[in-house]
Amino acid sequence: MIPPVPTFELGTDGPSLIMVGVDGSRTSLRAAAYAAGLARRQGSRLLAVYVTHVPPAAGPAPGAVAAMTEAQRQEASELEREFRDRAMVIGLDFDFRTVFGDPLTELIRIAKETMADAVVVGASEHTGHKIIGSLATRLVRHGRWPVTVVP
Repeated sequence: MIPPVPTFELGTDGPSLIMVGVDGSRTSLRAAAYAAGLARRQGSRLLAVYVTHVPPAAGPAPGAVAAMTEAQRQEASELEREFRDRAMVIGLDFDFRTVFGDPLTELIRIAKETMADAVVVGASEHTGHKIIGSLATRLVRHGRWPVTVVP
């Protein structure tokens, strides 16, 4: 006798929170679009995280830190406004956070704090990351959740 086919539980096994790291780069915007589509299809909440940080090389230049911080604050504000508008159009449960610090440390902290089920980031476009490792590679090594890297 063939056992009965188990019933499929529609909409009960997907992630409840998907976190996406954004920084305004082309790949992070593609990652945000992918994460939004995934969240919409899965009925998940989406959390976009923008981490502001000042590169060490900016320290010695007078006024550079303040100028960079202000530019990043404005970029984060514009991204948040654009993302919120698009999330409202597609009916997505969406939140946006801007934090200051090391991107790897902050993304890991927020993913743990919010109990994210999945993390989405854009692939690095910096050639140096092939040597020292990209944020995505380091997230995979340190994380306890699936990491999707969008090219």
